Amino acid sequence: MDIIKGSVVRAKAGRDKGSYFVVLNLEENFAFIADGKTRKLENPKKKNLKHLEKTKFILSEKLETNRKIKKSLCDFKNS
Repeated sequence: MDIIKGSVVRAKAGRDKGSYFVVLNLEENFAFIADGKTRKLENPKKKNLKHLEKTKFILSEKLETNRKIKKSLCDFKNS
């Protein structure tokens, strides 16, 4: 199972190490990720795929607002 659009991932390296994000888009070896709080939809972080750890969760709902992303990830962290 590879990282795909909508996947919940955890950062393995960098300033945001240990934080959870959702993948918004993919380009070659990079993923554009957001968490709705520090990294918003308007300014996603470009992160190398080797610095991301995939989880078994994929958010299937439409994530068109920062609030929805933040709530989805909050529910994920608390479960």
